[in-house]
Amino acid sequence: MSAVLCITDGLSDGEAWLTQLHQRGYDTSTTTLATLGGVEARWPRCGLLLSHSAARKLAVDPTGFVKWCRQLKAERIVVLGERSETFSLKCEFNGTTLQVKPSLDNWRFTAEVVARFLDEDQGVAVGDPSTFNLLRLARRVAASDVTVMLVGPTGTGKEVLSKFLHNSSPRKSNAFIAVNCAAVPDTMLEAVLFGYERGAFTGAHHPNKGIFRAADGGTLLLDEVSEMALSLQAKLLRVLQEKEVTPLGSAKPVPVDVRVIATSNRYMLDEVKAGRFREDLYYRLNVFPLVTRALNERRGDILPISVSLLAKHVGGFAKMPELTEEATQKLESYDWPGNVRELENVLQRALVLSGGKEITSDHLMIDLQDFLSVAEREPNWLKAAV
Repeated sequence: MSAVLCITDGLSDGEAWLTQLHQRGYDTSTTTLATLGGVEARWPRCGLLLSHSAARKLAVDPTGFVKWCRQLKAERIVVLGERSETFSLKCEFNGTTLQVKPSLDNWRFTAEVVARFLDEDQGVAVGDPSTFNLLRLARRVAASDVTVMLVGPTGTGKEVLSKFLHNSSPRKSNAFIAVNCAAVPDTMLEAVLFGYERGAFTGAHHPNKGIFRAADGGTLLLDEVSEMALSLQAKLLRVLQEKEVTPLGSAKPVPVDVRVIATSNRYMLDEVKAGRFREDLYYRLNVFPLVTRALNERRGDILPISVSLLAKHVGGFAKMPELTEEATQKLESYDWPGNVRELENVLQRALVLSGGKEITSDHLMIDLQDFLSVAEREPNWLKAAV
């Protein structure tokens, strides 16, 4: 979702909301209740931001409001202000309405919740300028069909970026298939990639077309491609050059139309120099390189990612506990050697310790010292939390 319409009636800090959403990459537009009927749909779909008082007036005729939202293609609606038991738009919109009460001393967290809720389908939590630049470049790359090489430390979102490339490309309506080259034994990876005919090897009772043909017309992610055996690298090179695969047990090649994205957490030229990766395959894959950075090099992403992870683990934004400003500052000041995976572990622990309520800095058990210091300061704290 790339556009948000704001109804300004009763919307405090309207300019701040518009600025926040604009910084998150949204096209923003404003209207009032008086001019609402004259608004025309200008986007494929959009989000709607309005105050509690405006929503209450519109809810007097919920059927009319639903009809108008459908004409506008407003798929996600955010109501800002005190929750109300006297009206609800949630049922009419299949749960795509979120009621949020902004906190004056924690506005940043609320703003991120709104931004992530409006863009939940995109799947990319971003707030740092360097990541915005990477996504802009990735969107331009996605418009072409070039092979992409993604490199970066483990846990920095290479698969997330791969899905972003696919969803931003003309191939988005077709399959996106990922295979972890390090997780499949070398003896099986060829069959997994290229498929096989019946009787090609012991246990091949039924033919299998393989993931290259399964991804035909779409995108194939070769995760950790640097772990692929040299013998298989030569066969992969031929597939990329000829754009056809030959299943095991068959002599007939099958044409495929696949956009390939490869990832690695290693410096690939070192792998080439060490003889562990074919130089010709490297240059075939490295048509357009993109680099993901460690989390401590893009601290502006920490809060958006945290909001997305919390929503994931509690079952939605409406159930998500608030993350205090002190807790946010603690997250943003840590170096995160384990990147996003370590951050997710810390937030899962915080959800357990907070009991689903407000998450404070004391709930963020980042390392053993955090547990020890809390135990010394408040011996009964952990027992009470559980």
